[in-house]
Order: sequence, then structure tokens, then C-alpha cells
Amino acid sequence: RVALEKNTIKSIATNRAPAALGPYSQAVETRGGKFIFISGQIALKPGEDGITTENFSAQAAQVFQNLFEIVRAADCNPSDIVKLTIFLTNLSYFDEINQIMISYFNEPFPARSTVQVSALPKGALVEIDAVITK
Repeated sequence: RVALEKNTIKSIATNRAPAALGPYSQAVETRGGKFIFISGQIALKPGEDGITTENFSAQAAQVFQNLFEIVRAADCNPSDIVKLTIFLTNLSYFDEINQIMISYFNEPFPARSTVQVSALPKGALVEIDAVITK
């Protein structure tokens, strides 16, 4: 284990988004508060153990809701998101995620990477992490 220097990062958490599924924070703020890194979010609702829908659009909407709750817990706004990484279990959802993003973001859009993965936790179809600047 690597010991982090005291006060290198500050954990950000809210009960308005699902708790972390493992040994990680919902988000962390770097020293000086210039950057906030939000861990990957899947379509879990706070307090629930499983994903309740197999509908991609509904899962993506829940993911963005979770992300935005963590953004608010960091005293930021969705417009402060500068980078997204989107993990899809099938790239056939690429056009759909583009349309969904347009409903949540205005230009200039955040920078973004989108990759296909073989599987995601809890059988999710989409996972998204984010970077915020203050």
C-alpha cells in the first residue's frame, strides 16, 4: 500500500448517490481544490443493491443523475465537468449516448473518451467517470 501524504486529497461523498462498491471514494479533491475526480458511476440508485432496468437510456440517465449529485456535493455544477470517460458494454450504444449527452450538456462539451469493455459491475451497460475543475 502506498501511504498518501497528509492532506494530499480530500474525500467527497453524498448519500444522494450510491455508496462506493469497494475501497474507493465517490470522489476526491486534490490539494488546493483545483481538480475533483469522480469515480465511475453505474445505474445504481442510492440504497439499492442492484440495477433495476436493462434499458440503456434509463441506465444512462441514472448514471448522469448520480454524477451530478456528486458534482453538487463538491459544491460544483455540471458545467464544471471538463472530462468524461464512458465505458460501454456495447459500442452500438455510441449514438444513443451522444444524444443523451446533448440533453445534459451545452457547448463547449466536456472532453471525452468512450471505450467498449467486456463487462461492468452489477451487469451495468454503462459506467461514466468525470473530472471537474473549480
